[in-house]
Amino acid sequence: MYLARTLADPCVLPHQSHVANENQSVLVSVVIPAYRCAEYIAEGIESVLTQSLSDLEIIVVNDGSPDTADLEAALLPYAGRIRYFKEGTKGPSGARNTGIRNAFGKYIAFLDGDDYWTPDHLAKNIGILEGNSEIALVYCDCILIKDGQPFSRVFFAQGQSRRVSFESLLLQSSTISTSSVVVSREAITTAGSFDETIHRCEDFDMWLRLAFQGSRMAYHPDAEVYHRVHKVSLSADSLAMIKDRVRVYEKTASTLAVSREQRQIIRRMITKSQSDGYVEQLKESLERKDYAEAREAAHRANLVESTWKIKLAMLGLRVAPRAFGLLHRSRSVLLQSRTYSRRPALQNGQPVEES
Repeated sequence: MYLARTLADPCVLPHQSHVANENQSVLVSVVIPAYRCAEYIAEGIESVLTQSLSDLEIIVVNDGSPDTADLEAALLPYAGRIRYFKEGTKGPSGARNTGIRNAFGKYIAFLDGDDYWTPDHLAKNIGILEGNSEIALVYCDCILIKDGQPFSRVFFAQGQSRRVSFESLLLQSSTISTSSVVVSREAITTAGSFDETIHRCEDFDMWLRLAFQGSRMAYHPDAEVYHRVHKVSLSADSLAMIKDRVRVYEKTASTLAVSREQRQIIRRMITKSQSDGYVEQLKESLERKDYAEAREAAHRANLVESTWKIKLAMLGLRVAPRAFGLLHRSRSVLLQSRTYSRRPALQNGQPVEES
């Protein structure tokens, strides 16, 4: 429900006449789902308001957030400059769908409530879209930040296929971060809403449907988005992530008229997703010295995809679990140090050339 009350109620935002309405149009509608992000959302909104491209509207959708009082207090200074919707918790899919339905822009830009942009993000992406009418979606690299400090970039960890296609998305060689996306409203509306039954990987499902319907996609290599990485427990979340990723693959195979080759890719990626998830859970269990859980994760990984590395882990966990765990932790530290020594230093999220 769109809030149209007065400032007499401190928990809601007023409707202002100069906020976009049905008789107005803008170039870009920025859709921000808000859930447990009260401490960050002002930074995100400020990053939109300071864009070099100014023909835009900001739509904030409160997804039944438990910190609503703090969220609305953070939003209050922006009353009149944002459109604010408040609804029960539906997940990011539902919040984005509400934003899309109420958007007036030619393009939709997504920004998660705890992320923020550099000033030229929209201008660069819109420049590509406006320069080629055949392209429906543009994305870019993201700067990953933890505890307020940049530590890596998405494209460092995942090289991008030169051509974005349905197959490259299936193979995960095109990595689209939602907060970096600017997409044609017509294209995403034609593809259908975000699937509100999927609570993780819902964006992956959407990009697959967009690509399959023929929407062309492109990216540029500049990092224009700051994405916060929050520490989560892999043991609590990894299997859920696997389940929804696999669910997206299965949905794709059953609802889209995929070719035999595409169906084979899907089968391989289901196996890979399940195996990778159990291996990550195995590593996290070893970090916590939970060897019983590590053995269970190794067993599950072996059932999905038996490799010599998994078999070696099962043997080590059976014969000498503590020694195997110590070896794993020592190797992880060594690999991390080597990775960071090869990775360009970052200053404000950008690589720094060494003199």
